[in-house]
Amino acid sequence: MHGDPNRHAHVDDPQRAGAKQPERFDSKKADRLDDPSRFEYLPPEKIVALLDLPRGATLVDFGTGTGTFAIRVAQARPDVTVVALDEQPEMLERLRAKPAAKSLANLKPALPDRVPALRGLADRVLALNVLHELGDDALAALGSLLTVEGFVIFIDWNADVDRPAGPPRDHVYGPREAAQRLEHQGYSAEILEPMPYHYVLRARPKHV
Repeated sequence: MHGDPNRHAHVDDPQRAGAKQPERFDSKKADRLDDPSRFEYLPPEKIVALLDLPRGATLVDFGTGTGTFAIRVAQARPDVTVVALDEQPEMLERLRAKPAAKSLANLKPALPDRVPALRGLADRVLALNVLHELGDDALAALGSLLTVEGFVIFIDWNADVDRPAGPPRDHVYGPREAAQRLEHQGYSAEILEPMPYHYVLRARPKHV
């Protein structure tokens, strides 16, 4: 559960069943997540605008990694509680060690054991570079975090464009394939304007 340009650490993990690329990110490559050049094609201000956060909202950054983008959202919106969720404790330790993170009272690192307590509380969920490696169970857990009026912004590597970075094309989705997977898993999904190397989807669980 984590966004990164390259993933090569293979695991046999049934919890990732259904993922396009079920490899777990190798935490030894975490420095790549803090590369400031990522902001050139993933502008934080555009991500904040896409989230359209209500005042006093709760945002869950699902698969935050080292918290690069969670920090930027928390800085831009001090009124918002940003829960930086990741499955790897070593990633969250790197996040906590950052001076910027230490200064943000509204940034809350969290492991997946916090998911039950967060269900139904998130006004927004950010899923950045994670959809292609999320198993079906994790995708369902992600949706369970949302309030009735909440939504998820999925931003992920686009298989339909030439890219100088990111996983191979056959490891990721194009926007239509991504939307189809979300629809199959019980979401309604809207394709938004893409970024240079990423598609953008806004999705909501279909409430029965």
